[in-house]
Amino acid sequence: MAHGWPWSSFSWHRIIPDLARRYRVHWYDMPGYGRSDKRAEQRTSLDVQGKVFAEMLAHWDLEQPMVVAHDFGGGTTLRAHLLHGCDFERYVLMNVVAMRPWGSEFFDHVGRHVDAFLGLPPHIHRAVVEAYIKGAIVNDIDSGDFEKLVEPWLAEEGRRSFYRQFAQADEKYTAEVEPAFGDIRCPVKIIWGKDDPWIPLERGKALHALIPQASFETLPGVGHLPQLEAPDLVLERLNAFLSRVGED
Repeated sequence: MAHGWPWSSFSWHRIIPDLARRYRVHWYDMPGYGRSDKRAEQRTSLDVQGKVFAEMLAHWDLEQPMVVAHDFGGGTTLRAHLLHGCDFERYVLMNVVAMRPWGSEFFDHVGRHVDAFLGLPPHIHRAVVEAYIKGAIVNDIDSGDFEKLVEPWLAEEGRRSFYRQFAQADEKYTAEVEPAFGDIRCPVKIIWGKDDPWIPLERGKALHALIPQASFETLPGVGHLPQLEAPDLVLERLNAFLSRVGED
């Protein structure tokens, strides 16, 4: 399981228990996210994350896992597969950052003015994080889940890491793999929350056009965070696809 920005492996917690009844499930917090280290001057861009994902597969001795990726987890796992030689058995891309352009005007603004945002008082910083996360979803999620999404970014190291992520985001790391999307070496399913406010459905359709062997399915009334907005629906789609090993 490969999470995205500004989430952590916690974002999968409503679907992991069900998947774990059928599969051995592996997940982790990417460097700079969740409970992982958030060091000053730490690089957490997609090139680093792709290498770390490949290293995690080697650490777990996973030669050909089934992979489920969301948001930046898309760019991360695509780099691991297409640049670092990681083979996957089946591959799910859900509302992923995978091709240019990506990022909003706010995303770009923060990246150019990190020092100014680092000076925000704690209560205003919290409001920024909460508003940013709320901007990704179109359905109410559990209040405890929402707090767990916000929490990693509130302490001093988390606050600094939050804004560094904006500055380090660079489209060149998806541009490097876009020409190779047709070379993906496994069955692929693209799942897209149809009402995603961050990465519109048109981006999902454009990605599908570049991965002709993929199947494509939308989730009506769902935003950018399907695994927390509609976990039962996501599980239904995942189980239908992941269980078809050897049928393609």
